[in-house]
Amino acid sequence: MRPIDESLNTWKQSLCRQVDVGGLFSRNSIAHKWKAPFRSLSLRETVAWRAQNLLEQSVALCDADHLLGARILLRSAFETVAVLIYLNQITRKVLEGTLDFHDFSDKTATLLLGSRDDSTPHKSLNIVTILEKCDARYPGMRDLYAKLSESAHPNYEGMAIGYSDVDRESNVVNYRNKWQTMYGQSHLQAVELCISVFCDEYNEEWPEAFEELERWIEGNDAALEATKLGA
Repeated sequence: MRPIDESLNTWKQSLCRQVDVGGLFSRNSIAHKWKAPFRSLSLRETVAWRAQNLLEQSVALCDADHLLGARILLRSAFETVAVLIYLNQITRKVLEGTLDFHDFSDKTATLLLGSRDDSTPHKSLNIVTILEKCDARYPGMRDLYAKLSESAHPNYEGMAIGYSDVDRESNVVNYRNKWQTMYGQSHLQAVELCISVFCDEYNEEWPEAFEELERWIEGNDAALEATKLGA
C-alpha cells in the first residue's frame, strides 16, 4: 500500500464517531456552559470527516486518470481544511485579547451553520477571505488554491488549455484531454500537502488552543456573563 493510501486509511479509521455533550460538561462545567467550545469541537470533527472523504475520492479519481475531477475535489479539500485553520486562528485571537469572545461565538456559529441558500439564518463566510487569512500561517496556500480554481472554473486553463493545442504553423486546433499530462505527476504531492496541513491543525494546534480556551473561559466567566446579550 502506498504511503498516501495508508495515511488516508489511518485517518478514516480514527474519525470521531460521537461527541458526548455531557462528557464535555463533566470535563469543565464552566467552559462548556458556553456554546462556542462545543461548536469548535463540532467544526473540528466535521472538517476531519469532509476533508478525508474529499481527499480519498480525489486520489481515486487521480488513479483512474480523471485528473480534472481530482483537482476539483482537492480544491474543496483545501477549502475545508482552511475552515479549521481559521477556527484555530480566531481562537488564538480570543486568548490574545484581540477578539471579543461573544464575537468569536458568533463566528463559530457562522462557520458551522452558515449557508448561501438561506437554509439557515447564518450567511456563510467568503472562503477566499478565509484562505487569505490562512496564507499568513501557510504561505503559498492561497496561490495553490488559485491554481486549483483555474482548473475548476471554465476559464482559460479549464477550457482551452485543458482540452486543446494550437498548431500555429498549420493553423489547426487539435483537441484532447490534457489533464493527466498536465497534473498526473504533481497531484498526489498536493494531496499529501493537504494531509500534512490538516494533521498539524487537527492534532497539534486545535487541542492546544482548545485547552487554553477552556482555561481562559474559566478565568473570565464572570466578565462574560456580565457582557453577554441581555445581561
